[in-house]
Amino acid sequence: MYKGTRITSIVALALLASALPGACGGGGGGTDDPGVTEEVCERTDPGESTEFLKRVGCAADFEALASVPIDASLPGARSVKVVLDQADQNALYFQNSVLYLIHYDFVSSHLSGDALPLVPPLAEFNATEYFTPDRRFVLGAVTHYEGPGVWAVELSPYDTASADMIATLFRAVKAASFFGSKLAFHPTSEAVAAEAKKLPADIPVVSTGDLYAGIDYQPLSLGTAVGRLHFAKAADLDSEYLSHQDIVVLDEAPNDISVVQGIITEEFQTPLSHVNVLSQNRRTPNMGLRNAMTHPDLLALKDKLVELTAGPTSWSVREVTEAEAEAFWEAHKPTPVTLPEMDLTVTDLRDLEEVTSDPPEGETLRDAIKKAVLAFGGKSAHYSILARIPEVPIQKAFSIPMYYYDQFMKQNGFYEQIDAMLADPKFATDAAARDKQLKALRDAMKTGPVDAELQELLRAKIEAEYAGHPIRFRTSTNSEDLDGFPCAGCYDSNTGDPTDWEDVLDAIRKTYASAWKLRTFDERTYYGIDHRTIGMALLVHHNFPDEEANGVAITNNPFDTAGVQPAFYVNVQFGGDVEVVAPPAGVTNDAFLYFFNQPNQPVTYLTHSSLMPEGQTVLSTAQVHQLGVALDAIHERFSPAYGPASGNDGWYAMDVEFKFDDDANPDEPPTLYIKQARPYPGRGAASGAP
Repeated sequence: MYKGTRITSIVALALLASALPGACGGGGGGTDDPGVTEEVCERTDPGESTEFLKRVGCAADFEALASVPIDASLPGARSVKVVLDQADQNALYFQNSVLYLIHYDFVSSHLSGDALPLVPPLAEFNATEYFTPDRRFVLGAVTHYEGPGVWAVELSPYDTASADMIATLFRAVKAASFFGSKLAFHPTSEAVAAEAKKLPADIPVVSTGDLYAGIDYQPLSLGTAVGRLHFAKAADLDSEYLSHQDIVVLDEAPNDISVVQGIITEEFQTPLSHVNVLSQNRRTPNMGLRNAMTHPDLLALKDKLVELTAGPTSWSVREVTEAEAEAFWEAHKPTPVTLPEMDLTVTDLRDLEEVTSDPPEGETLRDAIKKAVLAFGGKSAHYSILARIPEVPIQKAFSIPMYYYDQFMKQNGFYEQIDAMLADPKFATDAAARDKQLKALRDAMKTGPVDAELQELLRAKIEAEYAGHPIRFRTSTNSEDLDGFPCAGCYDSNTGDPTDWEDVLDAIRKTYASAWKLRTFDERTYYGIDHRTIGMALLVHHNFPDEEANGVAITNNPFDTAGVQPAFYVNVQFGGDVEVVAPPAGVTNDAFLYFFNQPNQPVTYLTHSSLMPEGQTVLSTAQVHQLGVALDAIHERFSPAYGPASGNDGWYAMDVEFKFDDDANPDEPPTLYIKQARPYPGRGAASGAP
C-alpha cells in the first residue's frame, strides 16, 4: 500500500529542519535571536491533554495543540492559534486549537479576570480585537505547511494589526518555539500583505503563491473508490473509451469525462472545474498530484485493480482483489434517478421573469422551482429567480419550453430511432458501437426540420426584442442543475445569427442533439435514468462575443465547511477565449477568497492569472465589490430553496457563472452580468461511486 504525504501525522524531524525556500524571503537578514534551537518538550506527561503552552519546545508539543486550519485552502497544513496579551507584558499563549476552535473561546476561559481585565462578550470582542489600534490582544496562528516545508505566522485576512503588532507577535513566537529560526510571516489577504511591506528586514515574508507552488497534493472531491488504474492524456479522451470501473490518471483536467470511479490529474485543477463538480455530484474522489503520470507508486499499479482514497490532507492507493472490487461496486451502485415528467401543455415563448413566480402561501421557493422545471428546465427556472433579484444584473432572456423539443423529436421520428438503439444488445455493451449510433442520431437531428409554428413565434420574438444581435441558445433540461443529477457540462449551447435564419435553426438543432452525446448518455445510464424521459427547453438571450472577463464563483468558502470563515470563492480569467473552468496547460486564473461580510472586505488571492501583467488582477476593486453584492444577494435568495432557510443545516452554496462586458456601453468600464446559478454540491467526503 502506498500512502501519500501524511499531513495528519506527527511532523517528521527532517521536515521540521527543512530550510525556508529562498523564494519565500521578503527582506532577508538574519537575527541574533534564532528561537529555540534544541528540542526540549514542555509537556512532562505526553498522555495528558494540554489546554495551552507558553513555549513549544518540540514536535510533540506542536502536535498536542495543532489542528487542521479553519481555512484549508492550502492543503497539508497543521496550525496552532496564538494569543499575545498586551495587557500582561506581551505574555504569549499557544492555545489548544482543537479544544478552542476560535481565539475567543480560549481567552474568555483563561485570560479573563483574576488580576487580568475581563474579556467582553463575543460581539464586542470581535469588533475590537481584530480592528482597533488599542486592542488588548494580538491574535494569530502559527502554521506548518508540510509540502513546502514552511513555518508561518498568520493573521485573519480581515485583521488590521499594524506592522509593529505583527513584528511583536512574530518575535515572541520565534523566541518561544523550536522552529523559530525557520519562521516567516504569511499575509493572508491583500490588505495584510500591504501592511507586511512595512515589516523590518529581519522578518521574512512568504506569499500564498510561494506556498501553493510547494504543494504536491490537491484534495478536491474527497472519498474512497475502487477501480482499474488507467493512465491517459486528456487530449485523447475524445477517442478513448473509459469504463465506470476505471480510476483515471491524467496529465491535466479535461473539459469533460465519462463516469469513472476516480480521477487523479497531474496539473492542479480549480474547485469549480466541470470535472470537479462532476466528481462531487457523483461522490467520487478527485485529486491533483504533481508528476502523477510518472509517480513510481502509481506506475507500479498501472492497469491493476486498486483502492484510491483522497483525504483532506493525504492520499493513499493499494492493490485490491477482484472479489474486493466486485463487492465495492455492488455496495456503491447509485440509486436510480427518476426525472420529473415534462409538462407539454406550455407552448408560449416566455420571458424569464415569468417562468417562475413567487410561491403562494403554503408553498416554498423549492416548490416554485420544481414546478417551473417541468416545462422550462433547471437552468431557466433558476435564471428566472435571478431575474427578480434587484442586485443581480442579468441579460434579458426568454425560454422556449420543452414542448418544442418533444415536438421536434416526434415529428422527425427520432424517438423511434432511440428505441431501436436501446433494443440493440451491442449498443448496450460496446462503447464504440454506442458512440457510432449516437453520432448517427445527432447527425440526423442536426438536419431535421424545425416546426414552422415555432419558427414563426421565434422570428417575431427576436425581431421585436433582440434585433441586431447573435442569439445564444442554452440547454435547460429536466436532467441538469438539479439535486440528485446536476450533470454539469452534460449538454452544449450554441449561437445563431438571425440575419441568416438557417444559422439560427442550426443552433437550435445542435443544442437539441447535444442531449445524445456519448458521455451524457452514459452518465444517464449509470444513474438508471430512462432516456425517453429527457426533456430540453432552451434559455435564449443575445450573445456577447468579446467579454472582458469570464468567471465562476461559489457563494461560500469551500475550504471552510465549518462556516467559521465564510467567504466567496472566485475564479476569473481575462477575456472570453480561455475556458475558466478548464484552462489550457500552463495557463492560470485569478483565484481568490472574498470575505465580503467581514469588515474591510479583505481579498485573499490563491493564484494569479498568467494572462495579466505581473502585479495586476483581472478584476478591479470596484468590480470585485460589484460581484460580491450580486453573490451575496444570490446566496440569500436561494437559501429558502437549498440553504439554512429551507431547513438545511449543512454547508450550502450556489455555483454562479458570470462575465464582465462593455458591449452595451463601450465607453464605460465593463459591467457585470450573471449567467446562471445552480446548487453547488460541496467538497464533502465521497464514499466511492455515486
